[in-house]
Amino acid sequence: MADDVPAPDGEPTVTVVDETAVDAVAEPADESAPVDDEPDDRSPVRTALIAGLVLVAVLAGVTGWFGYQAYQADQEREQRELFLEVGRQAAQNLTTIDWERADADVQRVLDVATGTFYDDFQKRAEPFLQVVKEAKSKSVGTLNEAGLESVSGETAEVLVAVTVQSSNAGAPEQAPRAWRMRLTVQRVDDGAKVSQVEFVQ
Repeated sequence: MADDVPAPDGEPTVTVVDETAVDAVAEPADESAPVDDEPDDRSPVRTALIAGLVLVAVLAGVTGWFGYQAYQADQEREQRELFLEVGRQAAQNLTTIDWERADADVQRVLDVATGTFYDDFQKRAEPFLQVVKEAKSKSVGTLNEAGLESVSGETAEVLVAVTVQSSNAGAPEQAPRAWRMRLTVQRVDDGAKVSQVEFVQ
């Protein structure tokens, strides 16, 4: 700020300048200085939101993993039950043949057969039917026990214990015979079939 100070008569007027005020006017404010007009990115609300999103993502991943594991376990259980059921049914079909309906009985065996077992049984089906019909043979299989011996991928070994009661026309009553069978069962399309049959001790 400048103040005009009157000088003695005959001398020029003296101007007194406030240097502090001049400096304040002469030096503008530093425009590069940071201005705190932006919200703090590390505010508690934002941090809590990020943590919540991360937690949701982790929970979704864990839930999906457990869901997949449960699905896999269900699939394996259903496949094991399928293998066992097909093995039991095939053993029943093989040991239950009635000469009066032998054609249908043989066809039931072929319906659950595949691979080597199917080929072999189909080749022997015709002479087998002739013998059964001529002898008026009848056999009835009763399943005792059945279980999975092993499972490997889409193939399983099924052990079945069965008691067979057989009779022929004009022949004496035969005593029941106990058989044990190992059946190889494999997945075929949406189901399963028997690819090999072995009689075991």
